[in-house]
Amino acid sequence: MSEPLFEVDESGEGVTRAQEAATTAELSPAEKAATREEHVRLAEGALVRADDLVAGYVPGVNILRGADFYLQEGELVGIIGPNGAGKSTLLKTLFGLIPVRSGTVTLRGEDITSAPAHRLVELGVGYVPQNNNVFPSLTIEENMQMGVYLRPKTFQERFDYVIDLFPLLGERRKGKAGSLSGGERQMVAMGRALMMSPSVLLLDEPSAGLSPAYQDEVFIRCRRINATGVSIIMVEQNARRCLQICDRGYVLDQGRNAYTDTGESLMHDPKVIELYLGTLAKAH
Repeated sequence: MSEPLFEVDESGEGVTRAQEAATTAELSPAEKAATREEHVRLAEGALVRADDLVAGYVPGVNILRGADFYLQEGELVGIIGPNGAGKSTLLKTLFGLIPVRSGTVTLRGEDITSAPAHRLVELGVGYVPQNNNVFPSLTIEENMQMGVYLRPKTFQERFDYVIDLFPLLGERRKGKAGSLSGGERQMVAMGRALMMSPSVLLLDEPSAGLSPAYQDEVFIRCRRINATGVSIIMVEQNARRCLQICDRGYVLDQGRNAYTDTGESLMHDPKVIELYLGTLAKAH
């Protein structure tokens, strides 16, 4: 039988695998950077900042339990961790889709905690959910029009930008989104989110369910979008590939920060490999 992801102490609080490991060793740089004190120091002036978030779907059950996060201008930040760690919950909480019980979220210093989605879109935040992320009965072009409904006059300019990133969308603009493959639908979803010219793009499991070839395509496009000046927060199950392309990464475990460092450093951190990346990371 495999080891459990966490143990429960007498108080009913989860003990993360990182915390267990830390009890017998000094904090590594990635563990230290994930502490509350270091977060406060490093997050100064961040584009997006979350402090001590407690949030969950069901009253009395907290998925996030004191999570911290920050994104600096121009960064691509990846969020990885075991199943149930709170990765997608953190992303949805940043976008105001999950009730925040305590803690704050700010954008350029402005408090946006639990702000409605349309307000966040107006402020320049785009969100691409993992599932049900296109309108299948609409054409690709109509999906793009839905993405820019708040600023319809900018449609052509933004659509030109999107098809430069995703040429296939221009070639098949009159085709129904429902006829596309999973990877092609992911392009539509990302393109629609980009129609409002966001400064921040939130991506929830962009490679989920895709073939290896399309996974690589999505990661390449993410880097290209980031290179145009869009700051990106990406939640990913493909931890190794995510860390390869991101500037910084967070490892969440049981709703708390376990490690944070550059993607390259986390890929080669012995503790992260042992606890989270497993034999696949060792093989590479």
